[in-house]
Amino acid sequence: MGNKKELSPEQRDEIISTLKDRFEKNMNRHKGLEWGGLQARLNSGTRDEKLWSLSEMERTGGEPDAVGYDEKTGEYIFYDCSAESPTGRRSLCYDREALESRKSYKPENNAIDMAAEMGIELLTEEQYRELQKFGNFDLKTSSWVKTPAEIRKLGGALFCDRRYDRVFVYHNGAESYYAVRGFRGSLRV
Repeated sequence: MGNKKELSPEQRDEIISTLKDRFEKNMNRHKGLEWGGLQARLNSGTRDEKLWSLSEMERTGGEPDAVGYDEKTGEYIFYDCSAESPTGRRSLCYDREALESRKSYKPENNAIDMAAEMGIELLTEEQYRELQKFGNFDLKTSSWVKTPAEIRKLGGALFCDRRYDRVFVYHNGAESYYAVRGFRGSLRV
């Protein structure tokens, strides 16, 4: 495999099988969507890089699932649907600027760069609230969300969690990182 963003035929089959099983077990997340249409879209040869991104979401513990369909673009929308913030994406500060500002005890990576490397986007606050309509997520963890430029310019970043049966949005210094804070992503296929 010359391009690192390619999957072998076995890896393609494995991720599609995993997505199909998750789709069938969580029908409440994708009312009105049919697996056949989604599978046809995933099997299109032009979607190889998207399949690789879904595989990365899975590999890092995100448990991606289809949560919507964009009628205008014909794209299926996937979110990380793991019960807690993905385990392979925790202990990260918000972005590269925050990472470089740390004098000591730097984390290994940051959420924005890791998402870009995976080919996904951080959930926005609105998308995070939409995700919570499908279940109770982040009851013990929290997830960085896409932060508005005006907040980031002042050194802050936003994260969300669910406590007391409510979704909370908080702020922290963008350079902070915790073992229980990661990020959730979205992908359009």
